[in-house]
Amino acid sequence: MTASFPMTRRAALAGAIGTALSAPMIARGSYAFAAAPGKNYSRRAVDLVASSLVIDMLAPLKITLAEDYVAHRLTDAEAAEFRASGITGFHNAYGLGGPDARAQAMEFLAGWQGFAGRNSHVFTLVDTVADLDRAKADKKCAVIMGIQNAEHFERIADVALFRRLGLRCAQLTYNSQNRIGSGSTERVDGGVSDYGAAIIAEMEKQRMLVDVSHCGDKTTLDAIEIAKGPIAITHSNARALVDHPRVKTDAAIKALAAKGGVMGITGVRMFVRTSDPTNVGHMADHIDHVARLVGVDHVGIGSDADLHGYDDMKPDEYAALKGSYKGSYAFRDKIDIDGFDHPLKTFDLTEELIRRNYSNENIRAVLGGNFRRLLAQVWG
Repeated sequence: MTASFPMTRRAALAGAIGTALSAPMIARGSYAFAAAPGKNYSRRAVDLVASSLVIDMLAPLKITLAEDYVAHRLTDAEAAEFRASGITGFHNAYGLGGPDARAQAMEFLAGWQGFAGRNSHVFTLVDTVADLDRAKADKKCAVIMGIQNAEHFERIADVALFRRLGLRCAQLTYNSQNRIGSGSTERVDGGVSDYGAAIIAEMEKQRMLVDVSHCGDKTTLDAIEIAKGPIAITHSNARALVDHPRVKTDAAIKALAAKGGVMGITGVRMFVRTSDPTNVGHMADHIDHVARLVGVDHVGIGSDADLHGYDDMKPDEYAALKGSYKGSYAFRDKIDIDGFDHPLKTFDLTEELIRRNYSNENIRAVLGGNFRRLLAQVWG
């Protein structure tokens, strides 16, 4: 969901976070973390996260309105949160657009890649899948640079330019119409344009991942059909379970999987369930649905939030965020879901998949193995 402008949020947890290896065992096979008071995780969940290449395919490093945040140096506590999260791959992407989209995109890439370099004790940039593997081995967080729109591609040659500048994934549209296609909240969805078809072809040629998470239904299906190889829905959910324009039909999920694509499931509350309570179990319902519909090899995670989520933002910024979307987004009091709103949320989701009798192999696939396979195929 990440807004078309970055937002600030209040710091949530005080103190450093224990890592999986240093977390104290509070009961046989049960581990507690300073990051999640009153919570504990099974040995199996801790071991699964530790042994998996966890890739969150929509995970902004920080949701912030402060333009100078990219100059920030992480505190020891902030660095500890990233290391303890269990997440190796962070797809760092915002929704950018408008008349100056190209300049915005260049500033975004320069700023956040500078942020990663400034905090190189925690982060490393991703060029190929080997960088994800290396980051896992080195216990670092790997930053995949993405943009949740493609308005910055003012000409076909811009695809190659932005790839040279570090861009590895781009959505075709945000929520509105652009030259490429229609967004999910447009009244009329005209599908992918001729220019859009040329952009898709060039993205595949340049080995850049095509993402249709915010595209309208027809634009989504058109893009999947036009693409010669697999593409992604990095962060969305199943409309069979929740009636919302930003989530995907079974037809789209089937078409995506038929070409080898992967869909990331998000923890944004109104994309998960229409009423409360809405918790990590309901998020897992969407994983179940995709796995049953097209197979577990085509589902992953795209949380659509930073490590802390949205709900403790400053009141004025929280209101500005909600006010920047059309009424069809149907915000409720909270945006985050219960049990998936803190830096150790990956462990909560893993525990839920364990409760649902997913095998270790399938849990590793959902946590990141499926997206790793897709990225290796697309990036080469």
